[in-house]
Amino acid sequence: MLVIYTPQVTNRIRYVFDLFFKEQMHVAYKLTSSVDEFRVADGPKIVYDSRPQEGILCFGAVYLLFQRGLVKQDLTVTEYNYLKIFYQVEGEEFALPFDPFAAAFYLVSRYEEYLPHANDKHDRFPPEESFAYRNGFLHIPVVNHYIRLVQLKIQEHYPDLKFSPRRFRFKPTFDIDSAYNYRGKGPFRNLGGLLRSIIQGEFPEAGDRLKVLFGRKQDPYDTYDYLLNLHEKNDYKTVFFFLLGDYGEYDKGISVNVAPFQSLIKSIADKAEVGIHPSYASNGDTDKLRREIRRLNRILKREVHISRQHFLKLKFPDTYHNLMDQDIEEDYTLGYAALPGFRASICSSFFFYDMSRENKTLLKLYPFAIMDATLNYYMKLKPHEALEVVKPIIDEVKEVNGLLITLWHNNSFSEEDEWQGWRHMYEQMIDHIKS
Repeated sequence: MLVIYTPQVTNRIRYVFDLFFKEQMHVAYKLTSSVDEFRVADGPKIVYDSRPQEGILCFGAVYLLFQRGLVKQDLTVTEYNYLKIFYQVEGEEFALPFDPFAAAFYLVSRYEEYLPHANDKHDRFPPEESFAYRNGFLHIPVVNHYIRLVQLKIQEHYPDLKFSPRRFRFKPTFDIDSAYNYRGKGPFRNLGGLLRSIIQGEFPEAGDRLKVLFGRKQDPYDTYDYLLNLHEKNDYKTVFFFLLGDYGEYDKGISVNVAPFQSLIKSIADKAEVGIHPSYASNGDTDKLRREIRRLNRILKREVHISRQHFLKLKFPDTYHNLMDQDIEEDYTLGYAALPGFRASICSSFFFYDMSRENKTLLKLYPFAIMDATLNYYMKLKPHEALEVVKPIIDEVKEVNGLLITLWHNNSFSEEDEWQGWRHMYEQMIDHIKS
């Protein structure tokens, strides 16, 4: 067991040391603030303090993990071994020239998202406001690198201490905002769409709609067999998030009462993991959120405990409070709509630390790094250009043996309109992941 001395054991210290040692390094450790207990402890031991102890491996500590509440941070970014660092410490006695635990906590807790900032038109924290973007490391999971640095320093000092090896994993996830393009949308919506196509001279689309409705053609958004077969062939476990909100300006899915839609959800759940995709309108309405989760529970005849917000609507800490109140245990929302990269600067799952209550929660967060809409709608890339953008992101995750999560939509594989060529791009992305 690794024994760690620190002058004060706080919730923040317990949280971030759990992240480093328990969740990532898989090594048993014990925290103590007793000098006497630390002195007589046998085996490997380290110090986390602002003052080093002679002859002991020491990581320099700044103030952040000993504080409570939110205080604007005055941060300076420098480099160490080509890695961006902050919360620097002075003294050759320290193992590293910065406090990796404070830096990691600042990033994964999303400390900055609790502070005043400008939101985008959907009231979301934009990547351009982030500390990582402004300092040029949004595309790098620096927290994983910090963890690796700490592990290497400990291994150098205690070569007999065993750490469980980590391995790279890929987890493809899919948001089902609209299960079908034409099927299940009812006579009024289909009639309106048909008339609109005719008025606008989009006769091929009008013809496709009629063929689908009369069973002569597969709905273009019905890409589920393709997705399931592709990932099963490569032994990847998939997750599908279904939108079950009422129809609205930003929630244009199919009615939950449509039988084929319910059958689809059940059939997907037989082969993949299924979660709730809370609607745009539910983000500030707990009654709607509860109703949508219950709808999915009734369809599956079991309770669902995983989610991802529609439109990635996420406000710290309110969104997570609402999800936990509905017994959601895992959330996949943490990422940016406008840019690829690592919103929390980590490519591993981790537990949500609630800054408003200063405690570690049981809600596990799964950050994604790449989304189809980011590449196509926001960055306006062609498929071959998008592939070159995602390759370095994938390689970054591979380098630290992290977890790569991607977010795609069923309609992105339709090979229609703005999504022509994206199915092939996705297959090439998987080839790069496997290589």
